Amino acid sequence: MKALVVQRIVLVTDFGGGLYVGQMRARLDALLPATPVIDLVHDLPAFRLDLAAYLLPALVRDMPDDTLYLCVVDPGVGGERAALLIQTDNGWFIGPDNGLLAPLVRRADSANVWRIGWQPVRMSASFHGRDWFVPAAARLCQGSDLQMAPLDPDTLVGAEWPAELSAILYIDHFGNLISGLNASGRDCQSRLQVGTHRLPQARTFCEVAPGAPFWYENAFGLVEIAVSQGRADQLLGLAAGDPIGPFIRAADSED
Repeated sequence: MKALVVQRIVLVTDFGGGLYVGQMRARLDALLPATPVIDLVHDLPAFRLDLAAYLLPALVRDMPDDTLYLCVVDPGVGGERAALLIQTDNGWFIGPDNGLLAPLVRRADSANVWRIGWQPVRMSASFHGRDWFVPAAARLCQGSDLQMAPLDPDTLVGAEWPAELSAILYIDHFGNLISGLNASGRDCQSRLQVGTHRLPQARTFCEVAPGAPFWYENAFGLVEIAVSQGRADQLLGLAAGDPIGPFIRAADSED
């Protein structure tokens, strides 16, 4: 197997700010000391691989080429689920076959999927991010054998999931609500039903009066709900995983 040209390794997890990220970074530094490691996000909603799965394609959409992503939202760690290597037009991805990577494959213009058969001799049952995915990434970059078997993308866990998710995927530092709905092609005159609220669209925050909620296309191409100079999560009482929608045509909406 030929070694990859990888300019950086990017970490995507639900580990939070504890010790697990440091363990992965230390192992990567030992195995690939010349390769930069970037923390993209570690506060994904815990255990919610379904939410992370719809956020991941948007997060990597505008990222640089020659990037290898280690993606770990893995509540079934230690179980029978496989480890995957995926190549898309957005880069390379290593992670569990639990649905986390399925929307990424589905949205890619082209994708190659392999099952990683190689495992290290010594591996804990509860921390595959450090003990399996990180060494696999190193072997991939070094051109060592990963005992890969090609997989049909349609056989992945989550391959049958819908193209979009009408729910909140992530709440950022400002209380903005990132949804699993693609913004492209939406009628800007439509209002988004969120509980008892019907939110208008705006292009950016400065078009909205302070304290008013609205929806807009965020920097990742997703529908995002915000409050100008306020917190949408608190005003609307929403948390990650809560449903939203549908969009209401302007002619049918009420102020």
